[in-house]
Amino acid sequence: MAQKALDQEAFFCPVCLDLLKDPVTIPCGHSYCRICVQHHWDQEEEEQQHHWDQEEVKQRYSCPECRQSFSPKPVLGKNIMLAGLVEQLKKTAADRCSAGPQDVSCDVCTGRKLKAVQSCLQCVASYCESHLQPHCDAAALQKHQLVAPSHKLQGNICSQHNEVMKMFCCSDQQSICSLCVDQHRGHDIVSSAAERAQKQAELPARRALLLQSLQDKETELKRLKREAQDISRSAQTAVQRSRDSFRERVLKKRRSEVEQQILSQELQDQLQQEVTELKRSISELDTLSLTPDHNQFLQLYASLSTDTQSTEPARIQTRPRRDFEEVTSAVSALRDKLQLTLSPVQILVSPAEPSSREDFLQYYTEIILDLNTAHTRLSLSDGNRRVTVMRENQRYPDHPDRFSDYRQVLSRESLTGRCYWEVEWSRVWALIAVAYRNIVFGYNDKSWALDCGKTSHSFLFNSVRSKVSSPVSSRIGVYLDHSAGVLEFYSVCESSMSLLHRVQTTFTQPLYAGVCIDWDIGSMAHFPKLK
Repeated sequence: MAQKALDQEAFFCPVCLDLLKDPVTIPCGHSYCRICVQHHWDQEEEEQQHHWDQEEVKQRYSCPECRQSFSPKPVLGKNIMLAGLVEQLKKTAADRCSAGPQDVSCDVCTGRKLKAVQSCLQCVASYCESHLQPHCDAAALQKHQLVAPSHKLQGNICSQHNEVMKMFCCSDQQSICSLCVDQHRGHDIVSSAAERAQKQAELPARRALLLQSLQDKETELKRLKREAQDISRSAQTAVQRSRDSFRERVLKKRRSEVEQQILSQELQDQLQQEVTELKRSISELDTLSLTPDHNQFLQLYASLSTDTQSTEPARIQTRPRRDFEEVTSAVSALRDKLQLTLSPVQILVSPAEPSSREDFLQYYTEIILDLNTAHTRLSLSDGNRRVTVMRENQRYPDHPDRFSDYRQVLSRESLTGRCYWEVEWSRVWALIAVAYRNIVFGYNDKSWALDCGKTSHSFLFNSVRSKVSSPVSSRIGVYLDHSAGVLEFYSVCESSMSLLHRVQTTFTQPLYAGVCIDWDIGSMAHFPKLK
C-alpha cells in the first residue's frame, strides 16, 4: 500500500501540488505542468530585469526544485509518457473514490457508494463530494458544522428519542437531547458546546503538567543510564587490572557481585515504562483537542486515563538508590584492594551539552574542503577553506567523487564525536549541509541541510522543507554530536547564538561538512578558523 501511494505522488506537479497538466520535462530531469514552469520562468525574467543589464548578463532560468540553471531558456516539449500515465490515473480515480469496507461511505449515494469527504453534525450524515455541494450552495445548510468523515455520527443520536443530543447533564455526566430534559429535572444542564468549551480550556494546563513530568522522567532516565555506564567502565577497568595483581579466586566473589549489580536494569525499565505512558497520555490529549464533534469530545474526555485527567504534577516514582550505592561501594572496596599496585580508578563522566558560544568553541573542528569533490565551477582558496563560484570551469582532474550536476563540495575529513564549525556565506543563496559521502544535499534521508536565503531560512531533509522562523544570518554555526545523533544549526552574531533547527536521529555512517551555492558569479562560502 505504501508503494502505491508513492507511485501516485510521482504524477503530481511540485509547484501546484496537483496532478500534472500538459506535463513537460526540463533538462535537469524534473517534470512540471507546462503553465507552472512557464510562470516560474516569467517571474525570474521579471526579477532579473530589475537587477541586471541584459546586454551584459545572459538571462538564466532555474529548476524550481533542484535550482539547476539554464541559458538560453529551454524549449518545452510535452512528455508523452507522463501525459499518458496521468490520463490513466484520472480514469481510475472513480474506482479509488469508491468506499471500501473501512471507509466512511456517502449516505446519499445509491447503488455504488462513494467515499464520504465530510460529515455533517447537524444532518447526522456523511456526503461524497457531489452530494456535499448543497451544503456549499444553500444558505441554510452553510451554517451546518462539517467535519472529517466519521463512523461515529450515530453517537450524537439519543437512543431513546431518536433526536440529536445537543445538551449535556453535568450532574450525570452524559449527553442528552431536548426531550430528555424532563428526566433530568433539577440537574445542572448546559449545552454540549458550553461543556466542551469548559473542558477544552482545561487541556493546555493538563498537557503542560504532563509534559513537565515527561521531561523530568527523561532527564532522570538519562542520568541513570550515564551513571550506570560510568560505574560499569570503572568496575570493568578495576576487574581487568586485578587479574594482573591478584589471584583470580581472591576477587572472583567480589567481581561477580559488582557485575551482577551493574547489569540490573529494573530502575531504568520502570522509568522507561512511565515515559511511554506519559507520551501516550499527551497523545490522547492532542487527539482530543482536535475532535470537532462536541458529543464525541465529551465521550472521549470521560474515557481519558487517570494520568491524563490529573491536574496535579505527576511525581517520579523511583526506588531508593540502594542499587547504585551498593555498586559504588563495591567498586570503591575493589579499588582500595588494588591501591598498592594500581593508580586510582577514575569515573568517566560524559561532558554536558554546550550552551554558549564559548562552550561550542571547545569542540571547534577545522573544516578543509576536498578538492576532489568540488564542482568544476567552484574554486577553492585560503587553504581550501573558501569556495567561490567562477565564470569558467576549473581545470580539475577527473575524479569519481566530483559533483557534476550540483555546485557542491564536501569536507576532506569525516566528522565523528563532537564537532563545531561555522560557515560564512554571501550573495543570493547557499545550502549549508552535513551528509554522508557522495550525497546530493537535502533531497534524501542521508543529508541534512539548512537552506539560507536573503530573506528567510528553511531546513531541508528528504525533499521536505521546514520553515525556520529565526532571523536571517550570514554566519551559521553547526554543532554535531555523532554518537548521540544530535545536529544543530545556529545563527551566529558576534558572541551571541540563536538556535535555528535541531535534529535528533541515528547516524549510521561517517558524516562530512558540505556547502552548495548559487550560480551567481562571485558567490562564496567560507569556513573560518575560530582559534
